[in-house]
Amino acid sequence: MEQSISAARLAELVGTFDRSPAYAGLAEAVRELIGDGRIGYGTRLPSERDLTDALGVSRTTVTRAYAVLRDSAFAEARQGSGTYTRLPGGRTRALDRALWPSDVGRGVIDLVCAAATAPPGMAALYAEAAAELPAHLGGHGYFPAGMPALQEAIAATYDARGLATGPDQIIVTAGALAASAVIGSALAGTRDKVLMESPTYPNAVQALRAGGGRLVTITLDPTGWDLDAVGATVARHRPRLVHVMPDFHNPTGLVMADDDRAAYAGLLERYGSVAVVDEAHHALSLDPPHVAGRPFASYAPDAVCVGSASKSVWGGMRLGWIRAPRPLVDQLTRARVGLDLGAPVLEQVVLTRLLTGDADAVLALQRDRLREQRDALVGALAARLPDWRFRMPAGGMALWCHLPTTASGAGATALSLEAERHGVLLAPGPSFAPAGGLDRYVRLPYAIAADQLVTAVDRIAAAWAVVSSGRAGSRAPVSGSDPVLVA
Repeated sequence: MEQSISAARLAELVGTFDRSPAYAGLAEAVRELIGDGRIGYGTRLPSERDLTDALGVSRTTVTRAYAVLRDSAFAEARQGSGTYTRLPGGRTRALDRALWPSDVGRGVIDLVCAAATAPPGMAALYAEAAAELPAHLGGHGYFPAGMPALQEAIAATYDARGLATGPDQIIVTAGALAASAVIGSALAGTRDKVLMESPTYPNAVQALRAGGGRLVTITLDPTGWDLDAVGATVARHRPRLVHVMPDFHNPTGLVMADDDRAAYAGLLERYGSVAVVDEAHHALSLDPPHVAGRPFASYAPDAVCVGSASKSVWGGMRLGWIRAPRPLVDQLTRARVGLDLGAPVLEQVVLTRLLTGDADAVLALQRDRLREQRDALVGALAARLPDWRFRMPAGGMALWCHLPTTASGAGATALSLEAERHGVLLAPGPSFAPAGGLDRYVRLPYAIAADQLVTAVDRIAAAWAVVSSGRAGSRAPVSGSDPVLVA
């Protein structure tokens, strides 16, 4: 079905665009909306006359803006039909073949990757950073611990959360996984054990075992952390590192209560284990006053924290960081140099500008989008798959859904295969189970546009009808290989 966007809606989305000159500012605003997916590929734009009235600008402004969009390959004119959005390089210009096999057809909806598009304003931040870049070109460009200004800006975010932090405690990395790999390489050797929850973010498992640490798992109940079980497991195995996600856990969405954080930290201190605190989602609180708790490290001074701009801002920035107690900083820095010599300068300048500027406004826009998308997904599931069970997460990026038992006994793995035949890529529960199992669960991210989520649920419902009836075959997935789970 052909999609279109009304002049009123487009005017709402472009907001107060730069009017110096107005046509260029309008074109840039629309280009950003198309680029980050808020206006879909192949959407018919409003007529020049309608958009002129909605924006209160001259007809010439809109005409010239549309011409800029066409010249930059973000739109095309169709004779007798109107102006339609497109992208330079076509629809698949953003698809990495490691994530999307080349034979995945058009219209496939990706619910494997839990990562949102960039919030409004990112293009402007990059342009400002690029203008600043010449000031940094006279140096060698290597910052193994991070650019000092960014270290200060990140440290300030911990101060604001009530965890006193100096810039010298921050190590900037190329993403949270790189940060976890540094920690694993530095702190967990081949004789050490690394305790991970199940379910958990699967790539963190491999990253924390970069130094050869041996994996130990503990079951995370869908309702929360069982501290008695944690205590017994830690006492038995004496792990060197314990990975914990207390804020909007991936994939369950759980938030650890402050009392439990204190008790958990006490258990680790008793047995000499170091907490590796994954805080990638802590800024994604969608339902105030239900917010993330106090930093886990405020209860565990030896804890090493991992942060990331990928979830709260944009994955394409590829910046993460480590917040470490001072006695560990040198050891971690040496391990980091063994992996790489620093993150790109341009991205560090962008993130510094964001954190020292209006970061709250940018994050608010991101949270507003995620909240709208979460609610659309929940509504669609209630309408089409009312017997699926899940906790309504107060933040984060995904629902952790428990599938009902069927006469056929089929679970999430069978569903993911059938769903691909219906045009949706899914990550079944076993993807998040380091020790196996969890085939009655599936993670559904709400990181894409609301209308796409509703369409995805329609397709998933059709696939589930096939699977639950026992009619699903055992054929290989349409793409010929499983999509890589990156977020």
